[in-house]
Amino acid sequence: MSQLSKPGSGRRAIVVVIDGCGIGASPDHADFGDAADCNTLANTARALGGLDLPNMAALGLGNITAIEGVKPVSASRGYFGRLAEASNGKDTQTGHWEMMGIISPTSFPMYPNGFPPEVIDRFIKETGCGGILCNKPASGTDVLEQLGEEHARTRFPIVYTSGDSVFQIACHVDVIPLAELYRWCEIARVILDGPHRVGRVIARPFAGVKGAYKRISADRRDYAVPPPAQTFLDYTLASGLGVFGVGKIEDIFVGHGLSHAKHTGTNREGLELTLQAIRDEVDMKTIEVGKSKPDRLGLIFTNLVDTDSLYGHRRDPKGYGVALKEIDQWLGQIMQSMGPDDLLLISSDHGNDPTAPGTDHTREYVPLIAYSPSLNGAAAQNAGAAHDLGIREGFADIAGTLNEWLALDWHGAGKSVLPAV
Repeated sequence: MSQLSKPGSGRRAIVVVIDGCGIGASPDHADFGDAADCNTLANTARALGGLDLPNMAALGLGNITAIEGVKPVSASRGYFGRLAEASNGKDTQTGHWEMMGIISPTSFPMYPNGFPPEVIDRFIKETGCGGILCNKPASGTDVLEQLGEEHARTRFPIVYTSGDSVFQIACHVDVIPLAELYRWCEIARVILDGPHRVGRVIARPFAGVKGAYKRISADRRDYAVPPPAQTFLDYTLASGLGVFGVGKIEDIFVGHGLSHAKHTGTNREGLELTLQAIRDEVDMKTIEVGKSKPDRLGLIFTNLVDTDSLYGHRRDPKGYGVALKEIDQWLGQIMQSMGPDDLLLISSDHGNDPTAPGTDHTREYVPLIAYSPSLNGAAAQNAGAAHDLGIREGFADIAGTLNEWLALDWHGAGKSVLPAV
């Protein structure tokens, strides 16, 4: 159905990012305002009395660190380890860019006291919105309950930020049409340049009534700063392989390095679409982006955002645990559908400990799990520490691993974590 050649014509890789899924405080956690005991996975498990993640456990997740309910195994089905972030940040863009070979030494600007008048006044003037509400760091759901009715009465957009470098604009779809919200975001993206060049401007449409407001995730749009240099995605696409971005990948990379992309509203949609792509059940002609027309799909890059946006920021360990279990269940189907030429990498972009104070991301190591049916025998034969990847310095080792698996010639940051393949 895909109109691309079957995976048997060459190797293929699948990267699944469980957004905001850390596995223990990084050595420099204090520099980012985080406690030494932040640990998204372990603390979520502790808060719930244990996690039931049989597929990730079999791949070696419980061997990386102690996670209640996720026991270590003597012979894992995959290779496992931790990645330490090399970039100066703990945000979505920085993490994803580093996975694809870009190290960011400078952090994006933050606005703990809200945006200055030169930004807000210009935004009001150029959009013609008449005024704004909020202008401070806020929980995306709390701010709707606090200001939703006033927004409906005044038609003023709710503008807020967070622990990320973001300028978020929330509007009720019955008050401000989506097209108008997107136009306002495009204006804000132009304004927010120079010293105020935030990482992302985010459209946050919502619906419902007070007490039951609900953000419409499928219509969220991120207007991001483009990567500062060529990423591994760009290189892969230029090498003639198709790259399929699932979820907010297209927004994070501003479409760069992608031949195909599709936004998703939930983790379930993203997991289902990933599985369909692996099974060659997606009509790729309907989701083409850019001018590239590759013959073969080489890389599927999926972001699963619910763990971060719905549960990490809202400090909801119960919801976080439910989301992890859903991911684990889908991973079973994904692994069963993979062929010997497929490689699966599971990782994250930063931590977001739902038991930590505040609502910000947490500076943590992230897990890395690598699995392929063709590597499974080697992993089983080398039980124990032989397939423990240890601590890897930099998320860019994901790019290095993909480069080796896909037999490309990328010379950017990152080294392969796999045995000779």
